[in-house]
Formats: sequence, C-alpha cells, structure tokens
Amino acid sequence: MPYTGDVTPGGPADVRELPALTITKVSVGPMDNNAYLLRCTQTGEQLLIDAANEAPRLLSVVGDAGLSTVVTTHRHQDHWMALSDVVAATGARAVAHPADADGLPVPTVPVVDGDSVTVGQVSLEVIHLVGHTPGSVALLYRDPLPGGFPHLFTGDSLFPGGPGRTTNPTNFNSLMDDLEAKVFGRLPDETWFYPGHGKDSTLGAERPAIPEWRARGW
Repeated sequence: MPYTGDVTPGGPADVRELPALTITKVSVGPMDNNAYLLRCTQTGEQLLIDAANEAPRLLSVVGDAGLSTVVTTHRHQDHWMALSDVVAATGARAVAHPADADGLPVPTVPVVDGDSVTVGQVSLEVIHLVGHTPGSVALLYRDPLPGGFPHLFTGDSLFPGGPGRTTNPTNFNSLMDDLEAKVFGRLPDETWFYPGHGKDSTLGAERPAIPEWRARGW
C-alpha cells in the first residue's frame, strides 16, 4: 500500500520506501506522539526521531538491526518518555539541541543549526526553530535521486494547519520568523513534512495560509 502517514496509537506502522532511506512512522502513547525510524538502505543503520513513549513497541520496530542514534526534537516530556529505556537497550547515542538538553533524562550529543546527523550513508540537516521551545529542531533529508523531493521532520514546530503551540507573542513571532526563513523560504512546495503528532502534509499545502497564521497569532 502507498504511504499515507495516517497512524493511530496502537495501530500499525506506516512505511515509506525511498531509494536510499526507509521511513517508518508509528504513533505511541496517550498523546498520539509520532516516532519515526529511519533506516539507511545501503548499510542498514537506523536512527529514531523522538523516543516518545512505549519503549517495548519502539524496540520492536527497531528490531534486530539495532539503533545508532536517537534524535529528540525538543524537551517536552511526551517526546522522550521512552528515551532512557531505548538508549539503555540499544546503546544508541542521544542527540539534541543544547538549549533543550537540560530537560532530557540522558546525556546528549549537541547539535545546532546547520549541523548534520548521519544514518549510514544518509545525511540529515539540523534546522533550529526557536519558539515552541528554545531548542526545538527539525531534520531535513534532501532526496538526491531523480524524482526525489525533500523530507522534513518538524517535531512540534510545524503541523498541518499552523505552527506549534507558543505561550506568548515573542515566541510566536520567533517561530514564525524561523519557519518562514528556514523552512518555507528555502524549501519547495513538494517538501513532505512529518510532524510530532497527527497527519503529515506538504509545504505547498500549508504555504497559502501563512498570512492567516500571522494574523491569528497562533
């Protein structure tokens, strides 16, 4: 079946097979958190984005191939409830932005805007988006093959329908500025993005609503 990105807590994973990268999306926990397992097709190395909850289920998705890295998109607890158990079980290194690292239960390797995180032969660009939290990050994979398009893992910074939750106008404006400059301003409409909760979307589907998001302030 073609990938849709529609997953539910306790339901089956959805898998997208790209030439160089396999993306497995699964929903875990009471807050319908998305976790994404990325596997390099050339080497079999695997990386997990957000060990959010249900460590046994995530470890089942990881399987016998092991796990090299866990990237935490931001410090909110619903995105790292399983982090300690997953790291303990796999020996994976934990990666996060230093501005959010103090809120995490394990030591982390710091990454900042413009850094790369690798999984096998695949490179993911770190995009720092300030607003939902001080250290929120997105991860960008630019599929280099003919017909490929960018894939962006946005955590809670961007959803279908608007930016992630902020608590004051300063943080909202910061997040919108970063989204416009670093995401919508750099990436094409066909960019597919994968949020921390709920369904996926494309930048092209969301781009026309940016003025509305600005006007409503959330």
